Amino acid sequence: MRFLIMSKSNDHFEAGGLPGPALMRRMGEFLREASAAGVLLQADGLLPSSYGARISAHDGRISVTDGPFAEAKEIVGGFAFIDARSLAEAREWGRRFAVAHDGECEVEVRQVTGPGGPGDATGGPR
Repeated sequence: MRFLIMSKSNDHFEAGGLPGPALMRRMGEFLREASAAGVLLQADGLLPSSYGARISAHDGRISVTDGPFAEAKEIVGGFAFIDARSLAEAREWGRRFAVAHDGECEVEVRQVTGPGGPGDATGGPR
C-alpha cells in the first residue's frame, strides 16, 4: 500500500530559511533507513509557497492565487512517498519522519488510492 507522509511548513521555511545541518543529517538518516527497508519511493522538500500558486474551482470558475500564503502551518513543506505493508507500518515511518525533524513539526500520513490502494485486489506492488 502506498502512503504519502507530509510535513507541514513553518514560518522559518516560508521566509526562505534553509534547513540546518542537523536537520539535513537526520533527514539523510531517515532516507537511508527507508531506502534500505525498501519502502521509500520518493522524498523531497518543497520551496516556500511564494514559489507556488493555488488554483480553485467553484461554480465553474477557476481562480489562481499566487503565493505566499498566510498560514505556514497549513502548507505542506516536504513529503516522503512510501510503499508500506499496513497503516501501522506507515504510521511508524511517519513517526520516524517527525523524529528526523527533531519533533518540531506536524506530520500527516495518508494512504494513496489506485494500484496498491483500497479496493486493489492485487495488494499493490509488494
